[in-house]
Amino acid sequence: MKHVIFGGDGFVGRHLAQKLVAEGQDVVVADIVRSDLKHYGRARFVHCDVTDKASVAAVAIAPEDMVYNLSAKMLSPIQVRAKRHDFFYPVNYFGTENIIEAMARAGAPNLVHFTTDMIYGHTVVYPMTEDHPVAPLGEYGQSKLDTEILAAKWREKGMNISLFRPRLIIGPGRLGILEKLFKLIDHNLPVPMIGSGRNPYQFISVFDCAEAARLAWKAGVPNEAYNLGSLNPPPVRKLLGDLIKHAGSKSILVPTPGWAVKKTLDLLDRLNMPLMDPEQYLIADEECVLDVSKGKRQLGWVPQYRDEDMLIAAYSEYRNKRAGAAGHAAPSAQPAE
Repeated sequence: MKHVIFGGDGFVGRHLAQKLVAEGQDVVVADIVRSDLKHYGRARFVHCDVTDKASVAAVAIAPEDMVYNLSAKMLSPIQVRAKRHDFFYPVNYFGTENIIEAMARAGAPNLVHFTTDMIYGHTVVYPMTEDHPVAPLGEYGQSKLDTEILAAKWREKGMNISLFRPRLIIGPGRLGILEKLFKLIDHNLPVPMIGSGRNPYQFISVFDCAEAARLAWKAGVPNEAYNLGSLNPPPVRKLLGDLIKHAGSKSILVPTPGWAVKKTLDLLDRLNMPLMDPEQYLIADEECVLDVSKGKRQLGWVPQYRDEDMLIAAYSEYRNKRAGAAGHAAPSAQPAE
């Protein structure tokens, strides 16, 4: 048996590959890029564009293989409204379809697939369990929800597909929208919050995501969906306040009327000048916390990283990157999923 990781050179994929290689597993990374990663000494790389059926079909999958789909287009960089469908769907939906169809032809039934908590949309039940109503607020969440619908159809045909719905994944190599926050703090500028900042904000570590994927394989690939998020996320005000204190910044937190900020961001979005994606700002002041107890009960998965520590680690990486750029020795960029 081998482990075939589509998007395995990306953000979560590289950490999963490293974990499996460390266990002595036979790992094949299928991706459009090949970075200079140490585990390639023991893992094989196959060039693959998941949007191309022939490219996916060329990845040798055997019936007994364990397959992971970690290829995805994310919410960063921000896209204008007219381009969102064509940006997300080729990889997120049609890429997933290509992978599942290739597995079906090979007689390989076992897949771990990452979607997103953004399939839920606005908070209806708190905390959000896996049976929370689904109503995505944009093309990204909808593209991921459509892959879950696709997975349900293939489960009926005998496939085993474990689905993971992570909150915002952070860790080494990805800053995304956090970079805008860090720049404000670095320049001692006010940091506006959407709303009062009393609501919690939940991250999930890339390391915890990789471990969840590994445990799904160990558990026999249950036909279930699992939320991925941290435990006991703090209020936004505390999370950002602690970061400002850590940075030694003179920035202050500025609460704002959430409805007014959202209206302004909506207007900018309609004018094709988006500062954030609607899927980000429309829920920014809501109680969006995932209940992750199902993963513990069924997989033995418990998140190990605190939101405060993850945010400070991301800020430290940002500072190191800036220092490297100033010295003309910036670290190599790591591709997203």
